[in-house]
Amino acid sequence: MLFDLPNDPSIRRILIIKWSALGDVAMSTCVMEDVARAFPHAKIDLNTLPPWDKLFIGDSRFANISKINIRARKGKWSAIWAWMQQVRRQRYDLIIDLQSNDRSRFMLLFLQLTGNVTRYLIGNHASRPYNISGPEIPGDPNPVQRMRAGLKAAGIPVNTPRPVLHIPDRNQQHAQELQKRHALVPGRYAIFYPGCQAAGYLKRWGEEKYAELARRLLASDVDHVVLIGGKDEMEDCRLIVELAGEGIVNLCGETEVLDIVPLARDAKYQVGNDTGTAHLAASSSQPMVVVCGPTDPYRVKPQGDNVVAIQADMSCLNCYCKQDCTHHSCMKALQPEHVIAALNYKGGPVMMVPVEES
Repeated sequence: MLFDLPNDPSIRRILIIKWSALGDVAMSTCVMEDVARAFPHAKIDLNTLPPWDKLFIGDSRFANISKINIRARKGKWSAIWAWMQQVRRQRYDLIIDLQSNDRSRFMLLFLQLTGNVTRYLIGNHASRPYNISGPEIPGDPNPVQRMRAGLKAAGIPVNTPRPVLHIPDRNQQHAQELQKRHALVPGRYAIFYPGCQAAGYLKRWGEEKYAELARRLLASDVDHVVLIGGKDEMEDCRLIVELAGEGIVNLCGETEVLDIVPLARDAKYQVGNDTGTAHLAASSSQPMVVVCGPTDPYRVKPQGDNVVAIQADMSCLNCYCKQDCTHHSCMKALQPEHVIAALNYKGGPVMMVPVEES
């Protein structure tokens, strides 16, 4: 059955669901932008997890931002019940489930079986409760591919190439203050995102590599290298400053999440690990290299043709560290010169680096 939902004038109330980590939520904003453009006169609500509701403060695309803490140990079931009652009251004409995991499917199916009548439910799987979904995509694709397939099946154009975030004036001003304080001239600094959450430490390229890359860029292309991260990256950034010397501006712990986007828009280059911050910064059109070790670069690469993922071509690639890797060879094989080459790479979304294995 062919659908053309954007031309259905009776669709006036839409709910978008996205519960996930920072990177997945940031990545999905390109799809949210497509929905907003396709339904300019509809009231669109967004339901997400805390604290990512803060990413959408003042976002004109959404009439209402709600959150549900489905990961909480206490009060989870009461929160789920309250969520179901809220969705029932809103009487949505269209629900777009960008999460489409077992939990969201169960909750939407329960609503359907208990009398909630939402005419259109878009999901990533051809199963109840969804009545619109895209074709099955083989393998383990980038999540946005599945999201876009569902929208295409509904007749919704998918033209937005990278994340889209609406940045409040307060964050714009703070970014400008940081630039002024540290003499960061647009187009004359690079940004590094050298960390990731503590549990994913094997996805980190390493302080020595980032320090050497910083020295090379400072000697040729930029006046400063900016380090951005959160509390889990404080020690990494401190060591990079210590190893690299002059020219490093350490903003680790000094930025709010939405400060990163305007800073990224003025950077000449961006380099990071497979981390949620990189997905957020990909809303900038500036060149970015994401260093991938144990994770599949085709699946985890941030959206945008300005982003290149780099990976060592090894026999154990994409292992996801399922067996507690002790050698970290995939990251050790990648050198600063490989990243510099990737900053100007035009051969596609992923640059594989040949490696001689012993």
